[in-house]
Parts: sequence; structure tokens; C-alpha cells
Amino acid sequence: MKFIKYGKWDGIDWDSFDLGKVMEQLSDFLLQSGFTGGWSRQIRDIDTSLDALREAIRQLIMRGELLDEDDMQSIMDEQGYVIPQKLDELIEEIIKRLTESGFISTNQAEDGQMGPSPADATGQGKAEAQPKVNIQFEVTAKGTDFLGFKALSKLMGAFGKSYAGRHDTRILSTGVEAHEASKTYEFGDVLNLDVNATLLSAIQREGLGVPLNVEYRDLMVRQSEYSSSCATVVMLDCSHSMVLYGEDRFTPAKTVALALTHLIRAQYPGDSLRLVLFHDSAEEIPLGKLARVKVGPYHTNTAEGLRLARRILSSQRKDMRQIIMITDGKPSALTLPDGRIYKNPMGLDRMIMDATYAEVANCRRSNIMINTFMLADDYYLVDFVKKVTQMAQGKAYFTTTLTLGQYVMMDFLRKKTEKVH
Repeated sequence: MKFIKYGKWDGIDWDSFDLGKVMEQLSDFLLQSGFTGGWSRQIRDIDTSLDALREAIRQLIMRGELLDEDDMQSIMDEQGYVIPQKLDELIEEIIKRLTESGFISTNQAEDGQMGPSPADATGQGKAEAQPKVNIQFEVTAKGTDFLGFKALSKLMGAFGKSYAGRHDTRILSTGVEAHEASKTYEFGDVLNLDVNATLLSAIQREGLGVPLNVEYRDLMVRQSEYSSSCATVVMLDCSHSMVLYGEDRFTPAKTVALALTHLIRAQYPGDSLRLVLFHDSAEEIPLGKLARVKVGPYHTNTAEGLRLARRILSSQRKDMRQIIMITDGKPSALTLPDGRIYKNPMGLDRMIMDATYAEVANCRRSNIMINTFMLADDYYLVDFVKKVTQMAQGKAYFTTTLTLGQYVMMDFLRKKTEKVH
């Protein structure tokens, strides 16, 4: 006899529950850069504890941003008040499903270690308190890619564009998709034969007859738009100036980098993208670690960032190589030949500026374009960016955190030229 086992209905249809919506609503929490804001304007450590994640989800639920009306009713009593126990159980289930779906991972760390119980004078053991268990969570590569997808959708949707596209150029080649008129075949062309044009050429030369004599000079091939490959290094300024003036500029900047990462992975598989952070020095970080990066240390070593980006791009065999530099301040640090860091936050230090311009010139000689996105408009920064743009034959944009993403995406997709006047 067949038996059917019924479970208790908890009021949530988990089969249709949208975990993607959870990740999207949590994006501000997951991408935080450690900036407290308000009057303190402090930089704090990013709280990656499971307790912090629970609290973030709790706040979303209580503000009505995560559950629909029916789901909210499932955790309320008859008077319309949220039942704490049901809320806690719901939060734990959401975290469990986020983990099982691969959006986040958790690891357990102990603040203390359990040792053998010491004995007192009577030989009896003593009971000790259990060590505090600190469970941390981390956004996985899948979760980071999803956040990039959502960021890209928002950025492109803001100006009514799809993120599908190619790096179109004016160069024509013989490829698979036909967009232009056919041409006479030349040695080295892909033999993407235009049969109709080939036969017509033979008929025009010899007249209509059977058999038709097709010669080498009659061969016609279709032309298509040439899609170039591009190697990109995104240089993110993570010095304290990115949060110094009461505004978090770093979180929007790394959100744009996440969106660009997803765009390249999904639409331009032949392209490459690397990420360099520059502060007192410079370092390359894996794209998967971008979500949890915070600001600091203090100064802006633009020259070292350019040097590292140039070294990375020099190993890339692509049609185009470019640096996307997102910053909000002047160069204020320099790596000396002996490895020491020279710092001068006051004014435009001649030695620092000369070293920065020297690296810009090295990029120019290596055929690397520098596109600068400046999040400030101080008069001395205008002169600095203008000179960098002229030397590197790149583009410059003076933008804000609200328009940064649109400028970066449209520049990458359209290759539109902008000049600083």
C-alpha cells in the first residue's frame, strides 16, 4: 500500500521564493566598503559575521522590502504583529538556502580554544565556559557574478540600453556574419564565399552558358564587421580620499567594476579584465574578492598603479589595451627605487608628479590607452587629468558617483571620444 507523508506548511512557498531578489536587496550590505558616514566619517572593519547578515535580512523584512503580503502574514499573529520565533526561523532558512544555492559560503572560527580542564586540590575537574564561536560568511564567485549582473542591468537600464553588443570598428574583414557588400577574394581572406556574386562575375565575364567557367578572379567573399578584442585593467583608487568628504565614492566605483566584469564575461569572451587597487602602493586582486574590498591605506600612489597595470597589459596579446582609472584625487605617494614609500599629501609634489607623468609616457609607448574617470573637479585636478589625457591619447570624464557607471559603460561599449576643455 502506498503512503503519502505530509509535512507542516510553514506559509512560505520556497519553490517560488526568489533568492535573487534577496541578493539584490542585500547588495548595499554585501558591497559595503567600511564607510560609516554621518558625522563620524570613520573607516571601520567590514562585519562579515553571520549575525550581521541575519540583522541585514531582518531589517529588509521589517521594512517590507523582501517579502510579499502573503509571506508576511505567515510570520504574524492574529493581531498583525511579527512573531519573533517565526521571524528567526525564516531568516535561518533564507541563509541556509543562500548557502545551498552557492551565493554565499560560511566558515566557523573560534575566538578561544578548549583545553583540558584543570584539576583543583581535591582532584576534581573544573567546568570552563565554552569558547565563543564566530561564524563568518563570504560572497562566493557565483554571488559576486550575480551582483555584477544586477549592477550591469541597472546601469544599462538607466539610459534605456541593452548590455548586449560588440566592440565594432570601421575595419572590415571576411567573417561569418555578412554586414557589408562582397569583395573580390584576396589571399589570406576567410573563404566566406558569396556564391551568387561569384557566379554573376563569371557570367558577366563569359556570358550565360553551360558549363560555366569560374576562375580565381571571379571569387567573391562576404565582408563582416571586425570585432576587436580588448584587454582592460581597471585601476580603483581606494585611498581615504574616496570617503574623506562625507561621501562613499568607493562603493559605487567597485560596483561599476563588478558590472564591467559581468559584461565582459557574458558578452566579450575574447576580452580580458584585471583589477588593480592603488593607495600607498598598488596591488592586483582577484575579481572574485572585489565585493569585500574596503578603502585604505591613506595616500594615492598613481604612478605605482600605472606601472603595475602596464606590466599586466604588456603580457596581453589583444587588439586594444586600455586602463580605466577611477580616482578622486591627486597623486600623493611614490615608490622609491629602494622600495620605500615617499608621501606628500600637501599640494602637487614635483617629484611625485614627474614620476606619474613618466609612467603615463611609458603607457603611451606601449600603446596602452588611459581613460580617466575623475570623481572630483578641483582646478588642479583638471590640469592633471588634462595632461594625462593628452600624453596617453585617451579620454577623460569628470563625473559623480551617480553618473560614473553610465560613463564607464558607454565609453566601453561605444568608444566615444570625450575631451577635457
